[in-house]
Amino acid sequence: MSTPSLEPVRKTIALFGGTFNPVHFGHLRMALELKEVLGFDEMRLLPSHQPAHRVEPGVTARARSEMLALALERCPELQLDERELQREGPTYTVDTLETLRAELGDEVSISFCMGLDSLLGLPGWHRWEQLIELAHLVVVTRPGWQLPLQGEVADLLSAHRGEAEDLKRSAAGRILLREQTLLPISATGIRSLIASGRSPQYLLPERVLDYIQTHQLYKSENQENL
Repeated sequence: MSTPSLEPVRKTIALFGGTFNPVHFGHLRMALELKEVLGFDEMRLLPSHQPAHRVEPGVTARARSEMLALALERCPELQLDERELQREGPTYTVDTLETLRAELGDEVSISFCMGLDSLLGLPGWHRWEQLIELAHLVVVTRPGWQLPLQGEVADLLSAHRGEAEDLKRSAAGRILLREQTLLPISATGIRSLIASGRSPQYLLPERVLDYIQTHQLYKSENQENL
């Protein structure tokens, strides 16, 4: 009797993108849990240079990346990937995935991690239909959230819904929904605290807070973009 062929177990790399303005424990805890629970070989945090779908951050991309580097110094499970900072103009996820796929080849499994709100807004992204051809999408959902029953996102889920095992069996093409209890921390809230003269201590790493205080960041909610 012939033995059925099995898909190869691939190296798995995950990307966790964002403005990280500033990075906080909610970002870090989510990334670490995804890395451990899904067994990724690498989890890369990817600060955006100029996000195409959001207003420009109020501090430089370099400052946001330096804060993220400080936050990751004592966590070898998470790595900093600065590739988006090396591009000019708006940051498009599809371009990032194309460059990474060209760098790694077709055998490595790439997963792009996002929140459910990002998934629901996916049809507004640049060349969004090509994302699933380049990577898996790992979508973090909060308990109680409802998925769409019709529309483009519902069709995408119907065609590409997968399981955790798919992340190692194929290089791209699946959507994995991962329910996770998120820490109730927001970068917007941290910036507001600092602008109002209050302390964000215990919401973000001490080294990040020291950096913010040293460089006098977020003192005004209307801080000029640099």
